[in-house]
Amino acid sequence: MDSFWDWFGLLIWWFLFFAYLVILFQIIGDLFRDRELGGWGKALWIIGLIVFPFLVALIYVIARGKGMAERQVAAVQTAQKDTETYIRSVAGKSATESIADAKKLLDAGAINEAEFAQLKAKALA
Repeated sequence: MDSFWDWFGLLIWWFLFFAYLVILFQIIGDLFRDRELGGWGKALWIIGLIVFPFLVALIYVIARGKGMAERQVAAVQTAQKDTETYIRSVAGKSATESIADAKKLLDAGAINEAEFAQLKAKALA
């Protein structure tokens, strides 16, 4: 690195290389996520990415970009729904259900106001 411009040029090339890797992994992930495309079609896209990587990546993004975005949104929504289901199963009850149960205990005289406040704070945390 003899000059600033040599360093800057190298920095640009590294950026482009990592940007290409991100796009490549997004395309490969999308290929395996796509249930409509058959195995031979997936194989042809991957062979194309190996032989002519930049050209095929550009063609893929242009030709299948809309479906790529839709599959990504569907995957994120599924992951979010699965996460919420898991949290509900682990938590057992929602905060409002826990507070309602604590209120029943308070009304029945099983706990006092301080204990109710403590249970309410714990449920809302």
